[in-house]
Amino acid sequence: MSVLGPVRLDVNGTPVRLTPLTARLLVRLVAAEGEAVTARRLYQDVWQQTVELPRQELRNRNEVQKRILELRRAFDLAGPGYGARIIHTGQLPSARGAQSTYRLDLSGQELDSAEFTRLVGDALHAAPASAVRLLTDALRLWRGGPLTEVADEEFASAPVRRLTRLRETALRELVEGHTALGRYDLALPVAEQSARERPDDPEAAAVLARLNARLRERYGGELLRHTLRGLRVDVVVVRGDLFEQEDANLVVGFSDTFDTFADDVVISRESVQGQLVDRLFEGRHRLLDDKLRRGLGEFTPLSTESFRMKRRGRRARFPIGTVVAVPVGGRRVFAVAYSRLGNDLRARSGPADLRLSLERLWPSVALHGLFKPVAIPLIGAGLARIVELDRTQLLLLIVETFTQSLRQDPAVSPELRIVLRAGDLGRTDLSAVEAYLRGVDERGPAAPQATPH
Repeated sequence: MSVLGPVRLDVNGTPVRLTPLTARLLVRLVAAEGEAVTARRLYQDVWQQTVELPRQELRNRNEVQKRILELRRAFDLAGPGYGARIIHTGQLPSARGAQSTYRLDLSGQELDSAEFTRLVGDALHAAPASAVRLLTDALRLWRGGPLTEVADEEFASAPVRRLTRLRETALRELVEGHTALGRYDLALPVAEQSARERPDDPEAAAVLARLNARLRERYGGELLRHTLRGLRVDVVVVRGDLFEQEDANLVVGFSDTFDTFADDVVISRESVQGQLVDRLFEGRHRLLDDKLRRGLGEFTPLSTESFRMKRRGRRARFPIGTVVAVPVGGRRVFAVAYSRLGNDLRARSGPADLRLSLERLWPSVALHGLFKPVAIPLIGAGLARIVELDRTQLLLLIVETFTQSLRQDPAVSPELRIVLRAGDLGRTDLSAVEAYLRGVDERGPAAPQATPH
């Protein structure tokens, strides 16, 4: 039976339809919280009749008994005699003779308000993870205001006040539980709900403010976060610096020659490649060269330029889409060739080159990425600019190829983090990215594709 909202009686899983007066009588008995209520009091509270007629007390008692019988018959759908077990009849001596009394006897599992009380009570003594589970189960029982049919009556004021305060406690404890577990993203909507329902409560407002501050501290320049349905994989867009993503593997775009010397001729010092040498290799491009050579040993060059044709930079050319996982400390830098460096030292690329490179990048991330988050810049927007695609299309191409790769291997990475420079924000439509990700969810979770035999 449910009274946390409009009264609802289910017997053996089947809804039972009650007349409004009978439903009100049932809720009146629930409001007594296990105490016996006289027939006279039930009639006064439920029928609220003010005119006294001859033999009125007998009529009142008969009317109450008729409704009690209706309720017992409803409960008897669970088995013969079940209604008498639920609704007890008693006698109360008085100066006017013995009065009939009625008492509701429902267990916690049979009455949602009792189950709600038990779950919240258990949660108050539980560890955070268990408390979150118990409180979530408790709040799921809440369908509206308690004892809705009689909520404004004096006899219901005490249980309504108790249940309402207990719900406020449950919401507050759920925020604290999620916070203790570091799940600020789950705590936030609960805190917002509490503040919305109690606009004059300074404590609710303070909790929400503290939580927002923690989220800002945690996510910093985060602009978008979407958890793909059915997978523990997040797609995140942040404003910031690629090389400050210290918890993540990095993706850096290269030309097909994998040059590393940032001399502002072959490679610009301001490019992502130039910053890679400066910030992760302390300007020692030969150290990066050595690591790239070891990784490129697994690949066969397409061709090798002559000194006469290409006087500066490296001369061996590798296929577009070649990916080298360069170890740097406990993470990897994925160097991916997505452009061709002409002998005029200009890098050129196109949409098909970028798509191929990204499609070959993600399997390498799955194989060598140690299941760390992977951070990638808006590849294709730099000096080797892909003029056919705007920044939104570049961002969508990164997201699209990543989500498609999850069909081959759902464990590519727990998080794709796309790092945008401040100058790219005004020319990037993040709503289009969010819409695409919602579409991925609507099509269902990515599943590994069967390998043909």
